[in-house]
Amino acid sequence: MANNLRGSEIVEFLARSGWGDASRTALNEDASTRRYERLRRRLETAMLMDAPRLESPPCPPGADDEERLRLGWNATSRLAASRVEAFAAVAGHLVALGLSAPRVLDVDIPRGLALLEDLGDDLFARAIEQGADETALYAAAGETLAAVHRAAAPFTLPYRGGEWPILSFDHLALSANVDLFVDWMPKRDLDIRINEQTRLRWERVRENLIAKSEDFPRALMLRDTHAENLIWLPQRNGTARVGLLDFQDALMGPAPYDLVSLLQDARVDVPEQDELTLLTRYVKARRAADPDFDHGQFIKHYVTLAAQRASKILGIFARLDLRDGKPQYLRHMPRVWGYLQRSLGHPALVTLAAWYRDNVPSLKTI
Repeated sequence: MANNLRGSEIVEFLARSGWGDASRTALNEDASTRRYERLRRRLETAMLMDAPRLESPPCPPGADDEERLRLGWNATSRLAASRVEAFAAVAGHLVALGLSAPRVLDVDIPRGLALLEDLGDDLFARAIEQGADETALYAAAGETLAAVHRAAAPFTLPYRGGEWPILSFDHLALSANVDLFVDWMPKRDLDIRINEQTRLRWERVRENLIAKSEDFPRALMLRDTHAENLIWLPQRNGTARVGLLDFQDALMGPAPYDLVSLLQDARVDVPEQDELTLLTRYVKARRAADPDFDHGQFIKHYVTLAAQRASKILGIFARLDLRDGKPQYLRHMPRVWGYLQRSLGHPALVTLAAWYRDNVPSLKTI
């Protein structure tokens, strides 16, 4: 019954938008509750975003920690709960910067439906598999992210019918994300034993890392920038050559996080030398606009966030397998372990490296 109702809502939305006679092709599902279809109407195409409000609510502006914890995971980690209004607001901001985000052609906010510009199929991941120059693609993406991070971002972004708040990737959100490792990985890897003492030690190390992260300079971070969310558009110019997707969870936070997401891609191998080369290109792009941009501090921030993000992703993949019945993400775990080990070798992360060495037997000696 629910599926029939949703189907009727989509048909009604497409008819109102002038795409009622279009053919519809479902695209692959991802880890979220969103669903996408490609629409074809003679020589035109568009994308349907189907984002029903199935998740717990996003974080209300001004909510305290207690209220956020009560509301659930999305409010705690400040996700947008797959809301189309968040996507529309951030897309509008990125397009205004001259970047290639899908233009929102029509939207039904209450029903969670949007009609989007179709940027095509040339995802970075597919292009790399087919022999594209991986370093050139990642360099272009780094320049695009530098443009996002240089630009001033207001605390609210408009969309048709309202404004979306751009919240901060704060202490509660950071800790909830990194704690996914100790909450879920021991259930997946029984060699990882977390008792009260090791948990308290973890929390002390985590608090130190998060305190450092909170002092990093802030910018609009798109938060999920990787080879499955980037589209290569070589027919466009400059920073517009990189199509941006899946940015509705954007927050104000430390800009290096997006570079970690890109250059320590959980789904695609990025060799360490390529990572270093591309970081240097990003720094060059930032320095072009700000001669005082500090390369050394940036790298320290980068590795700190990289270790936190790798820990989070390992926990997420374990949760996707154990709770959500999506074991396909487990094949990426060895790659993420490798990224984590790479980051833990930096002198800034001595205490975190010691915790992992003492409590995670499956991690190679650092």
